[in-house]
Amino acid sequence: MPLPMRPGHVHCYLLPVEDGYMLVDTGLGLPDAAEQWAAQLALLGSPVSTIFLSHFHPDHLGAAADVCALTGARVVQGRIDAEQAALTWQNDGWSEVLADWFHRNGVPAAVTEELIGQGLLYRPFIRTVAGPELVDDGDALHGWAIVAAPGHADGQLTLLKDGVLIAADHLLDRITPTVGLWPASRPDPLGDYLDALRRTIELAPEIAYGGHGEVVTDPVGRAHELIAHHDERLCRTAEALGPEPRSGYEVSYPLFGDDLRPAARRFAVAETLSHLERLVREGRAERHEAGREGAVTGVSYTAAQ
Repeated sequence: MPLPMRPGHVHCYLLPVEDGYMLVDTGLGLPDAAEQWAAQLALLGSPVSTIFLSHFHPDHLGAAADVCALTGARVVQGRIDAEQAALTWQNDGWSEVLADWFHRNGVPAAVTEELIGQGLLYRPFIRTVAGPELVDDGDALHGWAIVAAPGHADGQLTLLKDGVLIAADHLLDRITPTVGLWPASRPDPLGDYLDALRRTIELAPEIAYGGHGEVVTDPVGRAHELIAHHDERLCRTAEALGPEPRSGYEVSYPLFGDDLRPAARRFAVAETLSHLERLVREGRAERHEAGREGAVTGVSYTAAQ
């Protein structure tokens, strides 16, 4: 399905099941999403009986309500992911939470306002479904094993059957999935992601179909590549630290450069923070908190002493 931003598309998969098809993800809820899906569904010889949402990012579940209305299908989502979807997309106070979080991590007020504004652009294109059927890692759905793949999103779930992995944004060809630290997320998303990649290596799928880009024909090799990429990024992050405290916003500049649009800077700060927190857990960096009246007002990092 088309996207108005890079990479320009998101893959949604139709998997044959005993009572028709299971649709994996629905794409962004663009104004013509219902029309586009109606045209695609009309080409099918069997109904869509299940909609499986891999994770709560707008490009994967934005049109969930549209497709549900067109098909009458049950909507299935991970338990953790459904909680985060409600927290993020059904919470009028989320922008304020996000603004406070950016401020704590060193983003100047004027820049924060711009970054929040970029995020709000997607709100009209997110139409979630209330009360999805909840599943967890280790469950089965239409004969597919549900495999947790946290990192890119805390509650991201993939599907595995007969060596085929429906990988969502866990494993992509050429694209390195964003792994960022956000408010209310798990404390070590990069550690979660590296563990999930190691689990992929152990499961050894023969082929992986991701949410973007080409088919991954060597999932195990790609998982090794992504682990090596983040090892190198961790080294670069450590090199950006010294004895003087630096915020996640400040460290994002030597890692990702000066010339980023606001939307890209949002993800650069989040990804920088995930690497900084991993360094803290590895004993390669130290985290410092400034506070007032019992509340954390600023977070910074230094090289380990």
